[in-house]
Amino acid sequence: MRLEVDIKGKTFRSAAGGIQEVLAPVKFALQSGEVGVLIGPSGCGKSTMLRIILGLDPEFSGGVARPPQARIGMVFQEPRLLPWRSVEQNVRLAAPGVADAKLAELFRILELEAHRDHFPGELSLGLARRVALARAFAVEPDLLVLDEPLASLDDALASRLRDEIATLVASRPVMTLLVTHSLDDAIRLGDRLFFLSPRPARIMREVPITIPRAERSEADLGRIKGELARLQLESK
Repeated sequence: MRLEVDIKGKTFRSAAGGIQEVLAPVKFALQSGEVGVLIGPSGCGKSTMLRIILGLDPEFSGGVARPPQARIGMVFQEPRLLPWRSVEQNVRLAAPGVADAKLAELFRILELEAHRDHFPGELSLGLARRVALARAFAVEPDLLVLDEPLASLDDALASRLRDEIATLVASRPVMTLLVTHSLDDAIRLGDRLFFLSPRPARIMREVPITIPRAERSEADLGRIKGELARLQLESK
């Protein structure tokens, strides 16, 4: 199972008729069980890249090779839940065949057991994000795409949710592509980090993390974060 991204370029035509370059050449691959992290400034083209990778935008130069008939799980920046459906109904709409035991385990990991019958309007942002994660994992994806899943959460809640994502990612072999601005998210969840330039986005640096995710100590994480901060300063 492998995802291969080879984008040669992506442009938009502005309202004034000019051509705007959004993506420069971007090339990388992910294997099953691997977590790749895209880190880049706001407006650099990350969301456009995700749309291309997911097959939602065919207007680009290059190619994307996804595994044939791959199941895709997507978590957007906003939870995008149906307000007139309960938590459980929102998840079952995406994965109507999900087994009761599987759903119960997802709700246990994501601390949603007490909220199965609640509606989105009754949930905090943190709980709504958990429901979006449950929906994505319920389809048992081969490719999981997480677009800023922890944005605008306080540090304590983001840390808890990050740990829950790590538990879910480790529970089955899935290719995961995470978009984030946070080095903490990147070094705790990622296997390979792709640092992107301002628009038009290109990969300025690829940084592998060789220590398995489950074995990274706080000392390891502090050292890795320090090395990355130094590399970012040197690139400016």
